[in-house]
Amino acid sequence: MRWTQTFIPTLKEDPAEAQVPSHRLMVRAGLIRQLVAGAYTYLPLGLRALHKAIRIVREEMDRAGALEILMPAIHPAELWQETGRFADYGDTLMKVRDRKGALLVLGPTHEEVVTDLVRNHINSYRQLPVIFYQIQTKFRDEPRPRFGVLRTREFLMKDAYSFDVDVPHLNQSYERMYQAYCRIFDRCGLKYVVVEAESGPIGGEASHEFMVLADTGEDALVECERCRYAANLERAEIGEGDTPPPALNEKQLRKVHTPGRSTIEQVSGFLQCLPQQMIKTLIYLADGEPVAVLVRGDHEVNENKLRRVLGASRIELADPDTIQRVTGAPVGFAGPTGLRLKMLADRAVMLISSGVTGANEADYHLVGVQPGRDFQPDRVADLRVASDGDSCPRCSGTLRLRRGIEIGHVFKLGTKYSAKLGANYLDEKGQSHPIIMGCYGIGINRILAALIETSYDAKGIIWSVSLAPYQVLVLPLNVANAELMRTAERIYRELMEQGIEVLLDDRDARAGFKFNDADLIGLPLRVVIGEKGLQRGEVELKWRHQAQSFTVPVEQAASRAASEIRSALQRLA
Repeated sequence: MRWTQTFIPTLKEDPAEAQVPSHRLMVRAGLIRQLVAGAYTYLPLGLRALHKAIRIVREEMDRAGALEILMPAIHPAELWQETGRFADYGDTLMKVRDRKGALLVLGPTHEEVVTDLVRNHINSYRQLPVIFYQIQTKFRDEPRPRFGVLRTREFLMKDAYSFDVDVPHLNQSYERMYQAYCRIFDRCGLKYVVVEAESGPIGGEASHEFMVLADTGEDALVECERCRYAANLERAEIGEGDTPPPALNEKQLRKVHTPGRSTIEQVSGFLQCLPQQMIKTLIYLADGEPVAVLVRGDHEVNENKLRRVLGASRIELADPDTIQRVTGAPVGFAGPTGLRLKMLADRAVMLISSGVTGANEADYHLVGVQPGRDFQPDRVADLRVASDGDSCPRCSGTLRLRRGIEIGHVFKLGTKYSAKLGANYLDEKGQSHPIIMGCYGIGINRILAALIETSYDAKGIIWSVSLAPYQVLVLPLNVANAELMRTAERIYRELMEQGIEVLLDDRDARAGFKFNDADLIGLPLRVVIGEKGLQRGEVELKWRHQAQSFTVPVEQAASRAASEIRSALQRLA
């Protein structure tokens, strides 16, 4: 492709609305343009890169034995109401009515639709296992679309769904998809970690996220410095290596007046104690029933852990009226001593030898509180959000807090959808069972953004060979020089004949301007044809990710460039 015959609207300045490198560089390099908040037009360079990601995903899904289908983006609301997710998704679910008044939704995901397909056409164990996948546009009405294509309202996703007769066969399907994901992200040139994860609104029994580590990532995770354990904060377990906080001088239980002080910060400042010497008492509703949850003052409750420990379907903080009713005090003054309520405590709470809690009375707290003496929880468990420096639950190492970009997520759904929608199969004895399902998603747009977030410099993007819009840029420095242009044209043609994707910068522009654009769009390998080099019978080759260039004879330029590209692709294969 010739630069003058395509559309690459590069920009010198960063867009004002861009907050992260991928957004800034995708706009500046002419890959995307925003239409409305959370919706982008992909321009020729961006679309070529997107198609490359799609091709890699499709090849590996096909290789893993998944069958490609294409399901509608618009769904009847009744289908979502059958599973209860119409209410669960709330305002995130985009809703429309057709001319007849029927309520429809724009699909953020397709569990309901694919399960409906299977319940109508698969009814025997002989038809299982099967894995369907699609690459389809999805819609979520994000309250704050931002960070370019990392968080949008319209996005492209590869979603796959496995259907099996039992859990052992589900595990086999899950492993096939897990390995396919590793191959996909390896081929894309992404540096990623696999973390244990929560299933969120998708539901299910087990899941893993594929994360690209980046300081700008929206997701928080912990990673052990010693072993390979990694998990997002929603899921992360904590080892039993908590260090007890220093004890208060107070050993006897005493009530103190704390007028108007209800927060950890206010009370610790007033009583001149540390937040970790305080016990925070939170009242939750577990499936509608109140329960007290105790964590250290500097810790936060992990509601996913709490939900699993309680075996509850729904967890939410109690409203002020409920808190007043069950504790006898307004918000901010609850405490475990004397509280007649089911009580769970985080493990770190039980290490406090003398602490501070609410007194279950407005404007009063207790000091000198000792777990076991002054209160006894019904259960002690790991209930808090992990933090930097916590002990690893798998070894004696230390957990470190990281930021990451989620690029893929795999779930073991079990019968969450098949049971509700009646997707059953008959076994060899003619007995009916719900089909066992798995779900596997990849954010295609996020692949590009995640690569750029971790592969750029002050000059622009640094593409991997497998995702770059073009693999080679042929850059003649003076298009007015006929001999120089003939050489550039010859190298350009020879590269195309060898199957190399090449862009010829045939613009009549200053060399510095062309070099700046070349670095900005970040194609992997650059072939520079200059007048002085041509006089010596040489051209310059330079990898975008390397500081130094090297020269080759003119007659070897195309073959050497092609060889370099093939070697780079083989390393990613």
